Amino acid sequence: MLFNRYSRFLLAGLLAGSFALAWSNQAEARHMAVQPEMETKVDTNHSLNMSGSSRTVERGSHNSLEARVDAILHPPVTEKKEVGLKVPQTVSAFDDSIIGTALASQEQCVKYLLSVNPRPDISVSPKELVAYYYEEGAREGIRLDVAFAQALKETGFFRYGGTVTADQNNYCGLGTTSNEVKGAYFSSAKLGVRAQIQHLLAYASTRQPVEPVVDPRYSLVRSSYGSQTLSSWTDLNGRWAVPGYSYGQSIMSMFREMLSR
Repeated sequence: MLFNRYSRFLLAGLLAGSFALAWSNQAEARHMAVQPEMETKVDTNHSLNMSGSSRTVERGSHNSLEARVDAILHPPVTEKKEVGLKVPQTVSAFDDSIIGTALASQEQCVKYLLSVNPRPDISVSPKELVAYYYEEGAREGIRLDVAFAQALKETGFFRYGGTVTADQNNYCGLGTTSNEVKGAYFSSAKLGVRAQIQHLLAYASTRQPVEPVVDPRYSLVRSSYGSQTLSSWTDLNGRWAVPGYSYGQSIMSMFREMLSR
């Protein structure tokens, strides 16, 4: 009886030990089976990362080279900012400079004209004509109010009566060299004003006009004076008008009268 109990106990121990050993071997086998796969995954990922990194660097270098070549072939375009014309400001009615700013208002110019000639023979309204002087004169830096006074003198307050006629839109006697030469014709009042302003600029500055030249005698004046210029309205005496001994003085006198309106 005792032997049988001992035998059963011994048999149970042997079976438990065998089961534990088998379980341990099976677990180790599973570990060995899984571990290489994990290492392969790590190595594979590492290899892919390295390969991807290599391709990225290579692609980045290629793009960088393309960018440099493109920058050379297509340099960035810098917008040119137009710099406004610098014109000395006119502060005195007795300043007789040709270049400068206006002292008279457009309203004063119109009032002065209509006070002397209520029905001027012009192709546009007095207000529109004066606006052209302000536009064209300001663009070129010419004293536009004095230029308008010059037009009043040249045309007899737009009554004409001389060689030049109203249909010419010629407000300053451009090209009228004698009683038999009518001078230049312009297709519009605005172009007639522009031509006068450009002719004044030809005397007063070596700078090319902002707008295309419509003054038919611009090149003649510039080629005659070269680097020399005339600075004042009185310098035009005997040049714009012949003999014109007091040509500039009379224009300035009319201008100052305009300021009183």
